[in-house]
Amino acid sequence: MSRARSRQNPEWTEESFESVDFESEDAEVEPPRARSKGIYLLPNAFTTAALFCGFFAIVQAMNHQFETAAIAIFASLVLDGMDGRIARMTNTQSAFGEQYDSLADMVSFGVAPALVAYEWVLKDFGKWGWLAAFTYCAGAALRLARFNVNTGVVDKKFFQGLPSPAAGALIAGFIWLADDNKIPVRDSAIPWVTFLITIYAGLTMVSNARFYSGKALDIRYRVPFGVMVLMILTFVLISSNPPLTLFGIFVIYAISGYVIWAWERMTGRKLS
Repeated sequence: MSRARSRQNPEWTEESFESVDFESEDAEVEPPRARSKGIYLLPNAFTTAALFCGFFAIVQAMNHQFETAAIAIFASLVLDGMDGRIARMTNTQSAFGEQYDSLADMVSFGVAPALVAYEWVLKDFGKWGWLAAFTYCAGAALRLARFNVNTGVVDKKFFQGLPSPAAGALIAGFIWLADDNKIPVRDSAIPWVTFLITIYAGLTMVSNARFYSGKALDIRYRVPFGVMVLMILTFVLISSNPPLTLFGIFVIYAISGYVIWAWERMTGRKLS
């Protein structure tokens, strides 16, 4: 090419061809700006508060303050339910918030309930006690990992497996109920019931049973008058006897997934 052009134009030589700066155009292109890695304060503040309550429950269990530890787990449950809704309402969802929430859930509803139950009565079973606590803890970890992977696949109206907050509340509710009523745990069947509840919660978290998520409810829309009456009755029951009412609610929820599964098998129709 250079020889042909040099014949047509004697002023064009190989030296001038080599002197052309082909990189001048690329040098003017600005590199893409890095994305902002800012963290939204409001939803992550609630996640941090939920994480603190879970850690506080572990500390209180080590100090043999089991009622306070159980209440701390319930406080973490309330805060955990608020951070996601606040993020959606304020349009402050982020990948960081999702991962942070998952790690906080592992502490508050995976490690904390297992250690509280172990310190309460499970350690009296020896190796079977810590194996039961580990079964629950491992179930929570697997449940959260599966949830993170299947976020965009599963039905939004139902959870696949018992949610870890509900599993933690099931154990905390039983401990709170027994401690509030001053039941002598080592002179009754309480240790065995705790053992069975811990195993049940751990295995149900990794089951394929579907549990209603409540995400279909939209607080911005109108509801029938009966819903308000039901809400008032729920508050009255909780305030009259918090440990009994909360434990009863989560027992019903913990078996609801298997009730849905049995109904679908008998009718041949999938609940939606």
